[in-house]
Amino acid sequence: MTTSEDQSPELSPEHLERLKENMGKVEELSKRLVEVMAGKKGHNPALDGPNQELYAKAASAYWVEAMQNPSKLLEQQIEFWGKSVLNFAEAQQALVGKETSDTKPGPVDKRFSNPLWETNPYFRLIRQQYQTNAEAISQAVASVEDLDTKDKQRLKFFSQQIIDMMSPTNFLATNPDALEKAVETEGQSLIKGLENLVADLEANDGEMVVKLADDSAFEIGGNIATTPGDVVYRNRLMELIQYKPVTETVHETPLVLFPPWINKFYILDLKAQNSLIKWVTGQGYTLFVVSWVNANEAHADIGMEDYIQEGFLTAIEEAKAICKVKQVNTVGYCIAGTTLSLTLSLLKQRGDKSVKSATFFTALTDFGDQGEFTPFLQNDFVDGIEDQISKDGVLKAWVVGRTMSFLRSKDLIYGPAIRSYMMGETPPAFDLLFWNGDGANLPGRMAVQYLRGLCQSNDFVTDGFELLGHKLHVRDVDVPLMAITCETDHIAAWKACYSGVQQMGSRSKTFVVSESGHIAGIVNPPSKKKYGHYTNTDLKVDADTWLKEATFHEGSWWPRWEAWLKKRSGKQIPARDTGDSKHPSLAPAPGTYVRVKASH
Repeated sequence: MTTSEDQSPELSPEHLERLKENMGKVEELSKRLVEVMAGKKGHNPALDGPNQELYAKAASAYWVEAMQNPSKLLEQQIEFWGKSVLNFAEAQQALVGKETSDTKPGPVDKRFSNPLWETNPYFRLIRQQYQTNAEAISQAVASVEDLDTKDKQRLKFFSQQIIDMMSPTNFLATNPDALEKAVETEGQSLIKGLENLVADLEANDGEMVVKLADDSAFEIGGNIATTPGDVVYRNRLMELIQYKPVTETVHETPLVLFPPWINKFYILDLKAQNSLIKWVTGQGYTLFVVSWVNANEAHADIGMEDYIQEGFLTAIEEAKAICKVKQVNTVGYCIAGTTLSLTLSLLKQRGDKSVKSATFFTALTDFGDQGEFTPFLQNDFVDGIEDQISKDGVLKAWVVGRTMSFLRSKDLIYGPAIRSYMMGETPPAFDLLFWNGDGANLPGRMAVQYLRGLCQSNDFVTDGFELLGHKLHVRDVDVPLMAITCETDHIAAWKACYSGVQQMGSRSKTFVVSESGHIAGIVNPPSKKKYGHYTNTDLKVDADTWLKEATFHEGSWWPRWEAWLKKRSGKQIPARDTGDSKHPSLAPAPGTYVRVKASH
């Protein structure tokens, strides 16, 4: 490219050819974008946000407060105006080369790590005004007083979503990282970003679901979920995997592990270094793990009772038959821990003592405090979900995944979208994010039962949850138990888990709080020496007192759990091979159900 005083910039033939090529790609991609959006199936709008009633209540409460206390509103307005004028004045000074009075950096926010957010007057003004606007919205929401607790929590959540969505980093013209990359690559980064966007939309029938990991980097059964074992039983709901022994002797009592069916079981077997499944077999246990079916329309009428009967009870009976024992130890993770509690109540009422002990990983049984899920568990959302289920037969994986992602939208939605669609980057080869994106559909009947009867009505700890001709109650859970919870868990808050454990009828209860969150706090192998954990034998005190008086232990809780489990696992016997004559291998681990992708 050359310039002169009399001529406009000239493009070299090579540069012009690249530009034409890129523009041709833009046109082609634009057609694909229009086509995929035109074919979008659509869904109930209630899945996208609260109904207008919440905002009407908020507006009414805000104006009532303004009429009763006008000085408060004026103070907020004047503060906002003052900051906005100062932002503009400082930008003007910077544009003419004068020092500004504001020498302090902006609030710590990794979205604004590019130096241009401080040094360039244009970007500095945009950042400052965005942060001023965000603060003003947050103040306005905080000042609304005439709302009940749940409505105020929802208002705060959704206003924060608006604040995050309107961040200048989410728009090309106000994102210096994306602009610099576009100039550096002669626009190729934008072409690649558009390709990524179209590919994600096409893969999800027009729904915006950002791919978090490079799918091509992982193969289930190839470089993840590789612990050796065999599928020894299969029905319409689950495959039962028995893992091969790695020690000469094993404990007589087998362990049956029930993972959540919202995602897939291999979170516990991502790779050898952090595989709980591999570690358990290495400690000398016969381990069975359930791999749940990825539901489709044919599973629409499957309910919680079917998961208990065809999943939990069947897996327990098959493990007992293969190992020729009368009892098993059990583990339930997340929703599977909740359902394990229901199963234990049922067994108690039936007088069945097949379960010797139970371990709960981040499992809620008392839903009285809905925590961060409060915004999504009110009638407008659940009504919308139920209506959509009536059309689809299932609660689709993208709905659940998007809901989870919005609880951490900066890290799981906007950040990945910027890197993929604006910067044109390939998603990282990160096994945890690959698993996170490999979601599962939920049977419609089961999803409604769970949302209405457990999450909303909290029947299990109040009047009882009616299933299989019984009224199941948390107080019926009376086997020896250990509950593992996680300190920063935003899905199953540890204090809510603690409340449920307190109400269980077991004489022997052990409660542990691991550092970190819902996944990292559980997938925490001893070899990493990363997250510690808290213990306290006094379960009669309130949650805050429990933690305040707890003992902190360095390192993983896994060895502590294994020492507890060992006491309940019987004598050592020769290691068992997988299956028996009545349970031949139907497929090598990790089985076939885990490979089925969710329908969109």
